[in-house]
Amino acid sequence: MSNVSFVGPAVVAAVLAARAAAKGGGASRATRPSGPKPVSIQHDFEDPEVAALRAAVRGGDWDAVAAVLQPCRDRGDHNRLIWLIGCVEDLGGNFLLDIGGRRAEDPLARTVSGARHIAWAWEARSGARASQVSREQFQLFHDRLRLAEEHLYAAVELDPESAAPWCSLVTSSRGLQHGADVTRRRFEAGVRRAPTSATLHQAMMLQICAKWGGSHEEMHAFAREALAQAAPGSSMGALTATAHIEHWLDLPQAERAAYIRGPEVVEELRRAAAASVLHPDYAPTVSPYPALNAFAMAFWLAGDVASARPLFERIGDHPTRSPWAFCGNPGLVFAKARQECRKGKAPGTSKLPMLPKLLKRSK
Repeated sequence: MSNVSFVGPAVVAAVLAARAAAKGGGASRATRPSGPKPVSIQHDFEDPEVAALRAAVRGGDWDAVAAVLQPCRDRGDHNRLIWLIGCVEDLGGNFLLDIGGRRAEDPLARTVSGARHIAWAWEARSGARASQVSREQFQLFHDRLRLAEEHLYAAVELDPESAAPWCSLVTSSRGLQHGADVTRRRFEAGVRRAPTSATLHQAMMLQICAKWGGSHEEMHAFAREALAQAAPGSSMGALTATAHIEHWLDLPQAERAAYIRGPEVVEELRRAAAASVLHPDYAPTVSPYPALNAFAMAFWLAGDVASARPLFERIGDHPTRSPWAFCGNPGLVFAKARQECRKGKAPGTSKLPMLPKLLKRSK
């Protein structure tokens, strides 16, 4: 993602520094670029199993991969299994693409290979709007998704009780434009096996959001229903934060601040946070950081510094790429937002990111 929204001050500072140097005075402290340093994005979430899993994938060691993933399946923690598989989808190379074919009778290998094929498909498509994606890109995108579905349906047949392949099939259905009804049937198959999986619900919510042919109303209704049916302390509340960020992103720039700072939106965010990440029973088997970051960004955009500040304290130096990447360099946007909230200053309307020039919105 570009960090264009933060280039202006840096350019001005550089010009002033150059002028000072030309006069023989060098760059003074006052003319140096100011602001917080970017916080690095840690792909392992400081989770030992994620670190071991990523190392195993990089080393092409399937036995080590299975040693991390299979116990989740064996104890019925489908949510963590789904999440862990997602933690290695960004790792390139042919190992994960090929493992499903080399271990055709292994449902876990088929599941992981299918998930990697989906990530590979999106690499071909890119994150651009449909109008900016070439016919050749779409063809390659769909070809790779169909390969993914071959692996995933094989995994379903080999291990009918696993929810993980169904989560990936929800995503491939969206990419192949099967329609909301087909995607929902796949989602329901997954939910029967993992009813509390926020990751599975997140995949379905993307299908019904406006950019994929749904609507804001349908998206918010889905998030509310999921939270209402969840136990106190569930990660499902993060769907509310994600839904409001998605809605905010889809609006014209001039309308964004009024929406995200509306009293009803702020109140709904507070209720969802209280029922999930701020609840005493919040103890997800996956990393807590994705949900915490979603709420932190939503409250920051909403100007609710009092709600955002304790979330930033809990996050520490563990920003996640999503949703901060929607606003540019994720580590830099996170650092800026955290600094503002620590100082008790909400971003003014004029300082909110000019996203239309930054984002490549998938549609």
